[in-house]
Amino acid sequence: MEEKPSFWQRIGIQDWFLSNNNADPVAKAQPLTPDTVYAYIIEKFKESIGELSFAERVVFYHEYIICLNTDDYRAFMDNKNGLFGLIAQESVKKFYEILNDYAATGKRVEPSSNKWVFRFVSHPDYKSGDKGFIGKLMPDSGQKQENLRVTFIPRQTGLAQTFDISNDILKDFIFYSEGYYEIPYLANLKFAPKAEVVAEDVLLARFETTLPDKAYSGQKLEYLMKSNDIIVSGNEESRTDSNVFKIPSEWVNSPHLQIRYRKTEEKFSLASFGEKTILNENLVERSNPDDPKWVELPVNSRIILNGIIGINIFKA
Repeated sequence: MEEKPSFWQRIGIQDWFLSNNNADPVAKAQPLTPDTVYAYIIEKFKESIGELSFAERVVFYHEYIICLNTDDYRAFMDNKNGLFGLIAQESVKKFYEILNDYAATGKRVEPSSNKWVFRFVSHPDYKSGDKGFIGKLMPDSGQKQENLRVTFIPRQTGLAQTFDISNDILKDFIFYSEGYYEIPYLANLKFAPKAEVVAEDVLLARFETTLPDKAYSGQKLEYLMKSNDIIVSGNEESRTDSNVFKIPSEWVNSPHLQIRYRKTEEKFSLASFGEKTILNENLVERSNPDDPKWVELPVNSRIILNGIIGINIFKA
């Protein structure tokens, strides 16, 4: 009687994930914990943002199919009944927290669906400790997808592998009604931000500039960035807000630069509104303050405004 090929053999990646009978024994897999499953979902959510987002819009998966070994799944349902639902709820709370951080930096956060869907499933070819992920942009949209992006963490290496599979492959997974959770997307829901140090004590970066004007001969002008969003402006600037770095020189446009710090990425970005801006010897495209075009601003960079004013940025 011909032996039925396994799921991994049918999609052509048997050698990637599952060892053969002649392979050396592998270390015993650590049992899955609720925190392991929760951290895995958050990791995949962040990865979906990185893979799907474009321009200033944040895009992310709305359906999360979490694939486990049959015994691992049953251990949750028999001994930790209800935990999958709690994991889904806590995951969505973390999703909103991450999305709110993006919105605070000016990113456009709009859902592609009106709900979050979580499906916890099992597969007979998964061994204890294995876990996989399938993400969908619009759950139950009725649109036929040619391929799905699947992430799997083999127990041998613990390193995630991502690949495309046919949508028909899903028929091999065992879906349980008790493993299905649907949570409405609340566009206006805002979770209270984590307690932060008061703004006066938060120092994100330090800027230094030397002016060619005689009145400032031999002096360095220093500005300490304590806000996530600042404006660099020139002589004609009338605003006196703490997030305005005013450089008293006619060679600086008003405004000339906008600089942002993205907490979620721990990176600085720059948009130029002045006549000419050079960042690390590269010309920055000029944009409109109402539609800024952002470029990454590495720490320890050198910025030249209109070929005259030099600004250095240092990490605080």
